[in-house]
Amino acid sequence: MTTTTQPVTAQAPTRARQTPEPPVAPPARRTRRRWPVHLGFLGILVFGWWAITAVFSLNPLVLPGPQLVIQELIDASRCVPLGEGSARFSCGEQGYFLWQHLLATVQRVLVGLGVGIVLGIALGWLLASLPKARTLLEPYITFIRALPPMGYIGLLIVWFGIGDGSKIILLILATFPIVTVGTLSGFLGVRQDWLRAAHTLGAGSWQIFRTIRVPGALPEIMSSIRLASSTAWASIVAAEINDGIPGIGGLAYLSGTSLNTVLAIGSIIVIGLVALAFDQFIVYLSKKGSPWRGK
Repeated sequence: MTTTTQPVTAQAPTRARQTPEPPVAPPARRTRRRWPVHLGFLGILVFGWWAITAVFSLNPLVLPGPQLVIQELIDASRCVPLGEGSARFSCGEQGYFLWQHLLATVQRVLVGLGVGIVLGIALGWLLASLPKARTLLEPYITFIRALPPMGYIGLLIVWFGIGDGSKIILLILATFPIVTVGTLSGFLGVRQDWLRAAHTLGAGSWQIFRTIRVPGALPEIMSSIRLASSTAWASIVAAEINDGIPGIGGLAYLSGTSLNTVLAIGSIIVIGLVALAFDQFIVYLSKKGSPWRGK
């Protein structure tokens, strides 16, 4: 009995079907897509604010409507007659236009924050390089960071006067500990296997510092600068509580104490908007300076 064997044909292995990954929109396009969402949410907030004041007929002394705040900010930026038919005019608020108040505050913040950043980065790198100095000084840095600016502004005025010196020193004390801790954390967090690999390949100390230590620590440093910027703007009212005119923080404080709620809220909104602009600028620099973050 003859058995017939069928020839076996080799079949090419079937490839697993791969699902293509969805395309990732570039950062600029994602940013453009967010703007309508942000504007829509802002519109909802403003409408809700207006609705609360209109429905409940709130006294403007308690909560003014957004239209009153906008008008007050416009009046603070121009000269208005003292009365109907009067030939005398009142220009700005407290003798200065709104932009002059804002410019004076921005200058103080730039100086105080700038010195705080430079001092914080230098001290943070020093503490990361010298373990004994870190053990000695780190508790004092933490102590200064925990102090509320409103608590020691009086001492700074006694020691340095009521001029810009005490205001700038307050901003430095409020910001440099934050940058110091962030810089210290960044340098200590650099991966040791990268450093060992660089040493093995014969890299020098300066080359390792420039190509490994600084890029590895930069994301933490930029995050601490971002937090320090917010802290500086949050402390500006305390810094300008005495002789803060011209200054947007001083204007907010004087408006609140004189029961000018409309101008006080307007000044606070201006502070928040400028602080937001500072924050977004730092975020932009962080993305440009450390594009590898999160990858």
